Amino acid sequence: MGLLSLAIWTPIAFGAILLALGRDDQAKAVRWIALIGSVISLMVTLPLYTRFQTTSAAVQFAENAPWIERFNVNYHLGVDGISLWFVLLTAFINVIVVIASWESITRKVNQYMGAFLILSGLMIGVFSALDGLLFYVFFEATLIPMYLIIGIWGGPNKIYAAFKFFLYTLLGSLLMLVALIYLYTQSGGSFDLAVWHAMPLSATAQTLLFFAFFAAFAVKVPMWPVHTWLPDVHVEAPTGGSAVLAAIMLKLGAYGFLRFSLPIAPDAAHEWAWLMIALSLVAVVYVGLVAMVQQDMKKLVAYSSVAHMGFVTLGFFIFNDLGVSGGLVQMIAHGFVSGAMFLSIGVLYDRVHSREIASYGGVVNTMPKFAAFALFFAMANCGLPGTAGFVGEWMVILGAVKFNFWIGFAAASALIFGAAYTLWMFKRVYLGPVANDDVKALEDINAREFVMLALLASAVLYMGVYPKPFTDVMDASVAQLLQHVAASKLN
Repeated sequence: MGLLSLAIWTPIAFGAILLALGRDDQAKAVRWIALIGSVISLMVTLPLYTRFQTTSAAVQFAENAPWIERFNVNYHLGVDGISLWFVLLTAFINVIVVIASWESITRKVNQYMGAFLILSGLMIGVFSALDGLLFYVFFEATLIPMYLIIGIWGGPNKIYAAFKFFLYTLLGSLLMLVALIYLYTQSGGSFDLAVWHAMPLSATAQTLLFFAFFAAFAVKVPMWPVHTWLPDVHVEAPTGGSAVLAAIMLKLGAYGFLRFSLPIAPDAAHEWAWLMIALSLVAVVYVGLVAMVQQDMKKLVAYSSVAHMGFVTLGFFIFNDLGVSGGLVQMIAHGFVSGAMFLSIGVLYDRVHSREIASYGGVVNTMPKFAAFALFFAMANCGLPGTAGFVGEWMVILGAVKFNFWIGFAAASALIFGAAYTLWMFKRVYLGPVANDDVKALEDINAREFVMLALLASAVLYMGVYPKPFTDVMDASVAQLLQHVAASKLN
């Protein structure tokens, strides 16, 4: 097995072991097996970074073996500078989620932990797949464990939220399947992405393919106006489910635009860029305003995710290196920051069992260590320089100004909304006198919670202060993608 196969199947194997062997009376052993499995899964991905050739745009760590030979479907894996960091991010967030769920999940612990480990392996499969059908299988398979996580361990309306999540994302993906079958027939029977990227297609075919992919990926990002499933799902999902959904699953859609929409339908991508830019700006501005009026902390951070992902799609469709690299950096940063924001809400929810902002006030008086972490993550969510939240947004705004001053201006002015809703939430929850007996009885974070938040804070700070390792990896692949898209436009 190659490194990528190990990265995919190690967490899936540990997850299967937990499902087969674990019981609720063995919860302590189950948690330790899950932690060991997630840490080993993370360690397996580290050589991908240490051995990665940053100067090359070529696919690295490639594995290619026949899978369904009759239809020329291959088990074809590989990573480039665009996908590498998401493999590492997925494995890292999985460790954090296992630590976060240590005490809060008390029933069916083996199934909960097993579902997250399997989900982690499937998401790494999405980022590694270089065969169209293999990508689709991994892409759709991620719905199953997440559906179960929401539907079994979620809140009072968990069944409604789980169905809404499943139906929205599945319906969009069916159009993508039609597009994949069309490309298979046009290419003479190949599911190889490299073959599809090099294939000349008519303007009409490109437009139809672009919107078929848009249906699948825009729902997953989610872009406005197909974002309405996200707040409901976040509110009902358990804390770990919200963290993984925000940190990784939303990235699957944005990644799909770079792997499919832009290289396969470059002319259509240029032609419809105005629509993507408009929808992205609406997400950044309008959804930011919607976030301001939320009374539920999880809903507020969910809408904030839609706004932040608007910067990602904006960066991708302004077709310059700053924009695309900035979008990728923003995806990684959002993974750290939004994951941390949801886990922080989970810390409060585990103690008070309420997500309503009105249930809190003056938390800093009883939980000073936790409030310091929460303030740091809130500042990162605002895009404070020196944190991960700043780097990607700054790059996208610079790229947007280079593309069109007024688009850049609109995107930059929207940052004010992010600061407004984040800091207003922080003020009402954490600052001022102790608001009620629930807050008065709060105990500060324990060692487990401290480790979990400290790991995320370290990642947010490191990326904010020194983003070079992140951008170095993606530069060559981004340049090659833009060259490919530009060359098609010239032809």
